[in-house]
Amino acid sequence: MSKHIETKCVQEGWEPKAGEPRVVPIYQSTTFKYDTAAQLGDLFDLKAAGHFYTRLSNPTLEAVEKKIAALEGGVAAMVTSSGQAASLVSVLVLCKAGDHAVCSSAIYGGTYNLFSSTMSRMGIEFTFVPPDADEATLRGAVKENTKLIFGESLSNPTLDVLDIEMYAKVAHENNLPLLVDNTFPTPVNCRPFEFGADIVIHSTSKYMDGHAVSLGGAIVDSGNFNFAEYPEKYPMLCEPEPSYHGTNFTEAFGKLAYILLARAKYMRDLGVQMSPQNGFLLSMGLETLALRMERHCHNARLIAEYLSGHDKIEWVIFPGLESSPQYERAKKYMPGGTSGVISFCVKGGRENAGIFMESLRLACIATHVADLRTCLLHPASTTHRQLSDEQLAGAGIDPGLIRFSVGIEHAEDIIEDIGQALEKIKI
Repeated sequence: MSKHIETKCVQEGWEPKAGEPRVVPIYQSTTFKYDTAAQLGDLFDLKAAGHFYTRLSNPTLEAVEKKIAALEGGVAAMVTSSGQAASLVSVLVLCKAGDHAVCSSAIYGGTYNLFSSTMSRMGIEFTFVPPDADEATLRGAVKENTKLIFGESLSNPTLDVLDIEMYAKVAHENNLPLLVDNTFPTPVNCRPFEFGADIVIHSTSKYMDGHAVSLGGAIVDSGNFNFAEYPEKYPMLCEPEPSYHGTNFTEAFGKLAYILLARAKYMRDLGVQMSPQNGFLLSMGLETLALRMERHCHNARLIAEYLSGHDKIEWVIFPGLESSPQYERAKKYMPGGTSGVISFCVKGGRENAGIFMESLRLACIATHVADLRTCLLHPASTTHRQLSDEQLAGAGIDPGLIRFSVGIEHAEDIIEDIGQALEKIKI
């Protein structure tokens, strides 16, 4: 198969044989037939590969998982019902009650709440470090019971570019895997595994789907972190698993241990599977991912430049601008562009932000982000509403920040819409 990601977007995951459908079919079935009880028993015992119940796996989902693994350069992937489910399972494979994780504070508000509140009640503690944390700060946050380090390659909505190499260095010094949420840049623009990340997750509901029609998430394992070297730190992977007749996953499955435990135990027990219909829609979206990301990034740069020169804009955050303090880091990790997301503040605070948002005609106010239609929202009162003022400050979110998700419409039309909305503001 080609080394070029554009070709992988189209060709990977589904290889039809003679007479089979050219496009991956929707296998809309909960169960699958076998001829003998022994065949089915081997599937339940993980002695054979195959599908027997869609809560665990399905041919449509397998095809999209193979495509996503190929795009990220991983050994295996598992899709989930949402990005939140991917975040949850990716941590639960490694952490149990009494364990600890280190995380950048510059992450999506829903993920922050999942880690700081819900998982705290499960007995898993998170220490959050500032997005601009240096090596010493990150290293100082690691404890004896730390099991992983987590960050977003491009944070939502503050657009901080994660120093993946530095995070990976500290993680590996402490025998820890680095987990990176690569939702905004996608594998088209950022290659976390090439900079030392071990596991990548996605909210596939965003650019990967691209059309705002299907919820989903994905976990991809690079296969590079050798959990078997640290049996005391990762007993779930390295000790006999009682619910699978004492199977030791690292011994039995090697580089596939992490994803297979995620599927066989946590997908089975939590039931956070993607539907076959959503898997099909995601597969269709992935085929045009590289094309769309090129247009998103092109448009976003033009609009960021326009906003930066407007007298009614307080400030603009877009790592693709040469004036951005994140520019050099963005060039290193995302040389082809960051994403179509821009964050900015309208002069006059929340009141003027509201006037601006409600005056737009082409762009709509929506909770979603990162699809082909231009949309925007006010994070402090929506996606990050559950955070306190102190937590908002820690995450770098100004109360006046607007998250603007640039679509693939013509850039001139988007700029014209922004301009007429800004005219409504009186300063």
